[in-house]
Amino acid sequence: MLTVETRPAISPTEAKGMDTTALRGAFLGEGLFAPGEIRLIYSHYDRMITGGAVPAGGSLTLDQVKECGTASVLDRRELGVVNVGAAGSVTAAGQTYAMEKGDVLYLGRGLGPVSFAGQGRFYLTSAPAHASLPARLIRLGEAKSFTTGAPETANHRTIYQFIHPEVMESCQLVLGYTKFHGGSVWNTMPAHLHDRRMEAYFYFDLAPDARVFHMMGRPEETRHLVVANEEAVLSPPWSIHCGAGTGSYTFVWAMAGDNVDYKDVEMVGMGDLR
Repeated sequence: MLTVETRPAISPTEAKGMDTTALRGAFLGEGLFAPGEIRLIYSHYDRMITGGAVPAGGSLTLDQVKECGTASVLDRRELGVVNVGAAGSVTAAGQTYAMEKGDVLYLGRGLGPVSFAGQGRFYLTSAPAHASLPARLIRLGEAKSFTTGAPETANHRTIYQFIHPEVMESCQLVLGYTKFHGGSVWNTMPAHLHDRRMEAYFYFDLAPDARVFHMMGRPEETRHLVVANEEAVLSPPWSIHCGAGTGSYTFVWAMAGDNVDYKDVEMVGMGDLR
């Protein structure tokens, strides 16, 4: 079963006047993971698709997505798959990839239908692609990583880069995830902007009663979303993106846009946040 929700682009002027319900409806992805279903959000921000596939021991196939306007979803797109659950497998173009929790799979343009099987919980991100590039399964030990932040500022974390120029080639999709060290809860602080790329955050490994307060909006006009486990946030190019959790968590970050330069950001000073 496939469900697709389209989200139009929202301007910062419009977002400034939104209440909590409107903000959550425009920017928060809830209920992405349902047993026996594929649920997607098709965003007008750089035409990014985010979603979840839960085969629940059976098999699910992602093929035609009407919103893409092509016969099959990968006809003009690339896809990143992150397994955030138990062991499972993904099959495309006759090749099956066994995926453990934390593994990332890149599927390039033109690989046809994609099937998901096993007990995995697969987080999906997809962006338009201008070229056909080889598929690649990337395990944690093959990712590029670096540690930043400090315990004193509650943002000591390790960033793992998977679909990234220093690991592999992609068209415009850049993806990785961030894990926190004990006692640290702040992500991506100090905050920044990148006007040339949108970003999607996906929070997972939260306890059932834990929440992340995700900060968004213009630096001078911030808003927040209260996010639960396995929920995503669509972050527009004009918005900051950072947050703090009530407990430990991990988040996947995925970007699409004009370039794949991870360092192409505009830092926002703490004194400029309102």
